[in-house]
Amino acid sequence: MQPKDTTNNEAFKGFTNHECPFLPCHPGVKREFNCLFCYCPLIAYECPGPYEVFTDANGVRRKDCSACTLPHDGYQASWAFIQKWLAKPVVWDGHEQSPRYLPKERPAADGTAASENDERASTDPKPETPDKN
Repeated sequence: MQPKDTTNNEAFKGFTNHECPFLPCHPGVKREFNCLFCYCPLIAYECPGPYEVFTDANGVRRKDCSACTLPHDGYQASWAFIQKWLAKPVVWDGHEQSPRYLPKERPAADGTAASENDERASTDPKPETPDKN
């Protein structure tokens, strides 16, 4: 077995489980659907993916990342995204999504408003942390 940094075979970066009854579970994925991060390793950390905050039955604030496609959109891209953000993880403290990473409104081709994540957000591993005043 070769270490991942010395092999030309990049199959370890993703796969698609075509037998999964939930596929596709995240609409909007443009490249091959990566199921490797079905349970995102960034759930406990800051990340630019779109999420909503809710309070569970035990009073714990949690992230709902069901609208996020970043760890699923292409084998290479999603692998690079996860690796970059895990290189310098910042523990999520329960706050709402930073405005820096909220989807941006932009005009769609038909003239209506469409929202899209800022491209810098998907690759910038330096999350903003709000003031705790």
